[in-house]
Amino acid sequence: MASTAKARTYDGQPMNLKQLEYFVSVAELGSFSKAAVVLDIAQPALSRQVRALEIELRETLLLRNGRGVTLTEAGQRLFEHSLGILQQVAQARADMTATRDEPVGHITIALPPSMGRQLTLPLIDAFRRQLPQGKLAIVEGLTTHIAEWIATGRVDLGLLYNPEPQAGLEIQPVLDEPLCLVQRAGEKARGALPLRELHRYSLVLPERMHVIRRLLDAQATLAGLTLDIAWEVSSIAAIIDLVCAGYGHAVLTATAVAASGRADELSVRPLTEPTLTSVLCLARSAHKRPTPLMRHAARLLTELVAALPQGSAAQSRPG
Repeated sequence: MASTAKARTYDGQPMNLKQLEYFVSVAELGSFSKAAVVLDIAQPALSRQVRALEIELRETLLLRNGRGVTLTEAGQRLFEHSLGILQQVAQARADMTATRDEPVGHITIALPPSMGRQLTLPLIDAFRRQLPQGKLAIVEGLTTHIAEWIATGRVDLGLLYNPEPQAGLEIQPVLDEPLCLVQRAGEKARGALPLRELHRYSLVLPERMHVIRRLLDAQATLAGLTLDIAWEVSSIAAIIDLVCAGYGHAVLTATAVAASGRADELSVRPLTEPTLTSVLCLARSAHKRPTPLMRHAARLLTELVAALPQGSAAQSRPG
């Protein structure tokens, strides 16, 4: 009897999904008052539920201060677990309520920044027209982050550049894009650029964790080249701004240039000998059975990628 009592909160109720949902909302918003408004619950009742969770787990989950709340170390661990749990429950509900091929429920799709600007509007528009019973959330992140989000259940589908093979992911290539030297439109040099000549250009590149940078570094090493890297900038938009301002050249895809909104100020020269290709892939968790909504959304996303303005410059793979 004593052990049973310890496994229950002070009001006699065991930890439940509603408490996890309340806790996640408070943590994300950083405030009990803001979370109470979003959840449409009285703030004292919300505080009692979170406090009950702390008592049951025998851990302080949130540090309360005059400006709001912050997660403790234990709170951060529970927060990460809770996101995965709530995501799985939402998927289970969608799966149980769906008919054989009825796309209902909620789905979260992650896009790299270079694709986010081009795909967000057409994706939402197509979703509203073709999948009216589904709810869509879109987030942006780097390939390494998106892969982690898919593996932990925070994201259902994602577009990844040149992903490393992972046992927990199912990966489908959807678009091959050659890497290009990006320069200001006024520069006289035109045509393809052999990789061996790239060292003559001052470069503005992403940091080493970026997939394009890793690909470029690997090929330069194989060719025995030392690249002239003038600036390292993580934001692709900022890199393009620096190129336009004359601070150097970039190595990007034509799609990234088109997404910047400054394509008329720039020109691109494909890198050759060898041709360097960035592969865009659609990924989902290998441990989840895809719902009807996921299957329809994957098809829709693949079609939109193939229809991108720069699609003629890249070779789309069948999928």
